[in-house]
Amino acid sequence: MRKEERKKRDDAPESMRESSGNVFADLGLKNPEELLAKAHLVQRIADIIAERKLTQIRAAKLLGIDQPKVSALLKGKLEGFSTDRLFRFLNALGSDVEIVIRPAREDREADTRVVSA
Repeated sequence: MRKEERKKRDDAPESMRESSGNVFADLGLKNPEELLAKAHLVQRIADIIAERKLTQIRAAKLLGIDQPKVSALLKGKLEGFSTDRLFRFLNALGSDVEIVIRPAREDREADTRVVSA
């Protein structure tokens, strides 16, 4: 990059806005609540794999998938992984999955969240 191009980029004002709390919504992606819930489930799966010091090959055997799919999952590639499938992965790793449905809070719209204990 030439010096004058670098200077123009460095002088450009940065546009910032406060996050909504859901990066997928901020990026304008479809079904942001579902994507955020999946991301939380995948993070918990990754945590368990790390806590148990499982190799991707051993994790793949436990989850009933091949190693490249474990790699994709751990890199946050959510395509091809339904929430139901992620629930089954958590079960295979020895975690219970509980789904709680309750009325929305009065001051907020109803939403979907993953809470990990």
